Amino acid sequence: MARPSRKLENELRGKGFHLVAGVDEAGRGPLAGPVVAAAVIFPPGYKNAGIDNSKKLSEKKRKKLLRDIERAALSIGIGIVDADTIDRVNILKATLLAMQTAVENLSPRPEFILIDGRDRLRMPIPQKAIIRGDSLCFSVAAASIVAKVTRDRIMNEYHITYPDYGFTRHKGYGTSQHLQKILEHGPCPIHRRSYAPVSAAPQTEIRLDIRKVNT
Repeated sequence: MARPSRKLENELRGKGFHLVAGVDEAGRGPLAGPVVAAAVIFPPGYKNAGIDNSKKLSEKKRKKLLRDIERAALSIGIGIVDADTIDRVNILKATLLAMQTAVENLSPRPEFILIDGRDRLRMPIPQKAIIRGDSLCFSVAAASIVAKVTRDRIMNEYHITYPDYGFTRHKGYGTSQHLQKILEHGPCPIHRRSYAPVSAAPQTEIRLDIRKVNT
């Protein structure tokens, strides 16, 4: 099976765009937690046969590749948009906001950005949106790995605060187990109220006791 290639990056460098960033997100579909985006710029000539669409990789492989990416990349940017913002602006706008933030957090600034999906970013940087970019484009695939591992770590941390929901297992996605826990306990503060399975559940929300966190 073919792996994502560097064809687009190489073509762009041939046109004078030397700092090319790949951009992708993780977490559009879950019922809880943030949407996380990542942007990655590699130096010319970097190769890693293991890099692929994060959905095709095991958790162990993603973590190993993240270490490779962190060592090799010229820059990595992260953007995180929380559940409250997702509910307020909708998931598409929240995703694009996370992607824009990830790009803004790159240093050096990219000269061209390659974005997974159909939508371009409202930024004064030359760019191209690529459907299935995480399966076709090397730097976008790398960004998908960074975004996925980062979001998984965030959900593991939320599990410590809200252990009743099993976030370490499903990472906020709508599994049967997760849906059952929402019915039993009601949504917690990181659930997305605009998503139907959450809005239809009893609203007996479990709130974080700030006094306990600060002691």
